[in-house]
Amino acid sequence: MDPDRPADNPPALATTARGGAAARNGLLLVLAGPSGVGKTSIAHALLRRFSGVFSVSATTRAAGPGEREGVDYTFVDRGTFQRWIDEDRFLETALVYGRDYYGTLREPVDRALADGKLVILDIDVQGAAEVRRRMPGMLGVFILPPSDEELLRRLRSRARESEEQIARRFAQAHQETARARQGGIFDALIVNTTLDGAIAEVAGLIAARMGTPA
Repeated sequence: MDPDRPADNPPALATTARGGAAARNGLLLVLAGPSGVGKTSIAHALLRRFSGVFSVSATTRAAGPGEREGVDYTFVDRGTFQRWIDEDRFLETALVYGRDYYGTLREPVDRALADGKLVILDIDVQGAAEVRRRMPGMLGVFILPPSDEELLRRLRSRARESEEQIARRFAQAHQETARARQGGIFDALIVNTTLDGAIAEVAGLIAARMGTPA
């Protein structure tokens, strides 16, 4: 789960057998990368191209203006979230900024994959590592900026945060990238030099795994 992803998701998600992420041409794509690298734009393009679905995360935070239950997030209290952890319902969970819990529920993912869908999870590196342990057949892709300078430019161009917040995101980007490069989590690291080029690269990986045209 990536709480920075805008909550304008298409309807929720899915797999099959408990041990794998691809069946009947269904595929679980775990997409990660620093804030500002273009993950959301890439994900939406892939959803349209492959008629895929986004995972709808569960969270303990309150709903924001215009957010819809079961579409943007599944909103639950902390007691329910903890019970779901105890019942092993999540593929991954995270405590964000020390305040709110987020997590990817497994059952909707399993359902969508069983229907042959492309399911996209937009989550951080820690979450991707958790999903890899639980679903080793996933396709993991980490998106990189062309350079540090370009990442800073993109973060500032969003005009949503202070310089202090941007500096924190920039430092976090370096940490996530270092871990992603260690191996074992992602199948590919793709540089988003141009949006169309990055989309085409990820689409080619998906098509090869799903046996469909890119």
